[in-house]
Amino acid sequence: MTKRSKKKRYKLKEVKEPNLFRDIFPYSEVPKMVFDHKTVPQGLPRDIWITCTTFRDGQQARPPYTVKQITDLYEFLHRLGGPKGIIKQSEFFLYSKKDREAVEKCLEKGYQYPEITGWIRANKNDFQLVKEMGLKETGILTSCSDYHIFLKLNKNRKTAMEAYLDVVGAALEGGIIPRCHLEDITRADMQGFVLPFVQELMKMSKESKIPIKIRLCDTLGYGDPYLGVTLPRSIPKLIHTIIHEGGVPKERLEWHGHNDFHKVLINASTAWLYGCAAANGALLGFGERTGNPPIEGLAIEYIGLRGKTDGMDTTVITEIAEYFQKEIGAVIPANYPFVGSSFNTTRAGIHADGVFKHEEIYNIFDTTRLLNRPLRVTVTDKSGLAGIAYWINSYLGLKNEQKIDKRHPGIAAMAEWVKQQYTEGRTTSISDEEMLMEARKHLPQYFESDLDRIEKKAEELATALIEDIKDDERIISMDPSTAEPFLERIAREDPFMQFLYIVDTKGKKITRNITQLEDKEEFERKGLNSDFSNREWFIAPMKNGKIYVSKLYTSKITGKLCITVSAPIINKKDEIVGIFGIDMKFEDLAKL
Repeated sequence: MTKRSKKKRYKLKEVKEPNLFRDIFPYSEVPKMVFDHKTVPQGLPRDIWITCTTFRDGQQARPPYTVKQITDLYEFLHRLGGPKGIIKQSEFFLYSKKDREAVEKCLEKGYQYPEITGWIRANKNDFQLVKEMGLKETGILTSCSDYHIFLKLNKNRKTAMEAYLDVVGAALEGGIIPRCHLEDITRADMQGFVLPFVQELMKMSKESKIPIKIRLCDTLGYGDPYLGVTLPRSIPKLIHTIIHEGGVPKERLEWHGHNDFHKVLINASTAWLYGCAAANGALLGFGERTGNPPIEGLAIEYIGLRGKTDGMDTTVITEIAEYFQKEIGAVIPANYPFVGSSFNTTRAGIHADGVFKHEEIYNIFDTTRLLNRPLRVTVTDKSGLAGIAYWINSYLGLKNEQKIDKRHPGIAAMAEWVKQQYTEGRTTSISDEEMLMEARKHLPQYFESDLDRIEKKAEELATALIEDIKDDERIISMDPSTAEPFLERIAREDPFMQFLYIVDTKGKKITRNITQLEDKEEFERKGLNSDFSNREWFIAPMKNGKIYVSKLYTSKITGKLCITVSAPIINKKDEIVGIFGIDMKFEDLAKL
């Protein structure tokens, strides 16, 4: 008989009152680190990998990503993970139309990695969503602490466990791999609930021959990496116990952490070291409250542990950061490791001198080669024209013929300003913020204006809005009696919409101008039966079948600054049957 078969069988321990571990979690004080000074051996699995929750937990505390942003980020994940799939899986919400469209778009790419999985509540009806999307695996919320069972679900341990097992059984019957998310594991009763539940899951797995997976969720970041800390906070003991007492194979175990106590990355690494094969994270650490382990940090940690990249392309990390800043509008702190604007910038003058002699003295590794991020040095009175030009070209990422020459008059003006700072007694280096202000003043042609950025965002928003509306059956019908009431409802919901209208393939308006109530009497019949076939908003979509967005203009009707967006109306035969257009008030749109 094997050692594993001799392991103790744990029975559910029912309790009248929830076990809230008040000696560890007093609530009125900082949680305690209680030590029993007992240790367990490390057990790094032969294979470890990363899983992704960017599109699930990563959206819990931020505006949801658009379908395009999700598919773009999924592409980055595929490239970063490399051909061996070090980023093995990515989980998605499935509840909204947008969620499902994003899954479909990512599935169309045909990538083996990251494998797309779902996330559902412990509800049998939700499995239909997983089946409809054709996914092989889904996460299931199975909260395991008494905080959740008693105080949130208003159940006792027995009814909670029975409900969880019932849902898992439904997944197995449908041939879907269940990944049970043991929510709040670092405040759970291991022997009284967790181990009986996990052992029962492993029994079901053996009988069904379907590999049930376990995700250990450190929901509030209470986990500790230190040797000798007691359960339930000890990550080494948690992993060791789940493997050796619960009977969960290492390759079916996953760690999901949060950063409430600044330990999110080291806790994930500790989980790896003690036998957990998968570490779950999100791009740039974005997640509920303080966030999850940053995937870029896990990638670098993986390389440190394994001693090799295993095909991962770490330069993609810089592209991901740039995408978050430019396309999503996320703010990344300047000192954020690997991707912040100043993470490999040397500020102290004595350090800068060392860098010029040999960059390895103050650079963590070859950031140019591994991250496509050259080492940067801040400007001082010793920088000269060459140093200032170097700063500008490095900060703006200008290369080859795009580089600004040190003889540019704008560089000379900046150098004069720097010189004046030190003439007046300054002793500290010039900050990036100050340099940017001077660069915008003396080199404006190299910077995007606020108006440019607002106009670009307005164009993106206008495109997304019409994309969501244009395929509605009431518009495709080309029947004013059904289209107009629908458009009136849209106008009421979005007051920045000045006019909505439909024209046929000859450029004739077939609907009234659907306006805001205050404009209705004066403007709703403007242009009815007029010929718009010579307008660019009509010609472009008719010719290329794509959405058209105009430049800013002043409306002849209202005198307001506007933007027009139009889209082809395509029927079920894939034929263009008309053009749907919206004139939007730019000022109101920009406020969004």
